[in-house]
Amino acid sequence: MTAIFMALNLSAQTSEKYEQRYELLLSQFGPAGVGIETVLNKWEAVDSTDAKMLYARFNYLFTKAQTSAVVAKPERKYLGMEPLLTLKDSLGNDVFYYQVNEFDDQLYAQAVKTIDRTISLYPDRLDYRFVKANAYIAYEKESPDMALACLLDLADRYSDRKGRWTYEGEKVDDSFFTDAMQEYCYSFYSIGTSSSMEAFLGLSQKMLQLYPDNTGFLSNIGSYHMLANGDYKTALKYYSKVLKKKPDDYTAIKNSALAARKLNNRKLEIKYLRMLVEHGPEKEKIVAESRLKALENK
Repeated sequence: MTAIFMALNLSAQTSEKYEQRYELLLSQFGPAGVGIETVLNKWEAVDSTDAKMLYARFNYLFTKAQTSAVVAKPERKYLGMEPLLTLKDSLGNDVFYYQVNEFDDQLYAQAVKTIDRTISLYPDRLDYRFVKANAYIAYEKESPDMALACLLDLADRYSDRKGRWTYEGEKVDDSFFTDAMQEYCYSFYSIGTSSSMEAFLGLSQKMLQLYPDNTGFLSNIGSYHMLANGDYKTALKYYSKVLKKKPDDYTAIKNSALAARKLNNRKLEIKYLRMLVEHGPEKEKIVAESRLKALENK
C-alpha cells in the first residue's frame, strides 16, 4: 500500500510540474504556441486521464485547426457580426466583408475526439459539455445542426442526473442551467439564418417542455413566430401566456405592442402601449406615450 501511495503521489507531483510548464507557455505563446505540444505529450505520458491536460489538448487542437479568412457576403449582417469592410461591386451594389475562422477538418475532428474523451471521463462536468457545444457552433456557422443535437441531448441528460452536475468544480442548480441554455438560444437567434432560427425554436421548445414555468423560453417561441415567419397572431398567443405568468415582462409587452401594430389592431396596440408606459424603462415610456397619444387622438 505504501508503494502504491508513493507512486500516486509522484504521479500527482509530475502532473503538477507539467501543468505549471504548460501555464507558463500558454501565457507567453497562446494555446497552440511554441512548445505546447511537447509539454502536452509528456504530461499525457504521466497521466492520460488528467482533466486539465485533456482540456489543454483540446484547446491546442481546436486553435491549431483554425485559420482566419475574410469572406464577401451580400448580407448587411453575417453570423450576428457587423461587416469588417464594405465596398461596391461593378454594378454599384454594396458587398460586405466579414472576418471568419475556417477549419482544418482533420484537426477539428481530433479536437472533438479529445473533448469527447474528456466528457466520458468526467460525465457530470457541464463546462466540458458546453465546450463541445461551442466547438460545434463555431464550426457549423450558418447551420448549427450538430450543436442543437448536442444541446438537446444535454437537456435530457441534465434532467436525468439532477444534483450531480458541476461547472468548474462548483455544484450547479436549475437556475444556472436554464440561464446557460438561454444563452445558447440567444446565440442561435443572433446567427440569424433560417437554420439557426429553427435551432432557436427547437432548443426553446425542449427547455419549455422541461421547465414549463420558465417564461424566457415561452417568450422565445413567441419571438420565433413573429420574426422567422411573420406569424403575429401566434406570437401574441405566446406573449399572452408569458404575461399571465409575469404581467410586468418588458420584452413580452414590447413585442406584443409590435405584433399588434403589424396586425393593424389599434385596440390591442393601445392595450400593450399602456402596459409599456407602466412597466417599460424611461426612454421606452416616452416613445410609448407619444405613440399612445397619436392612436387615441385618431
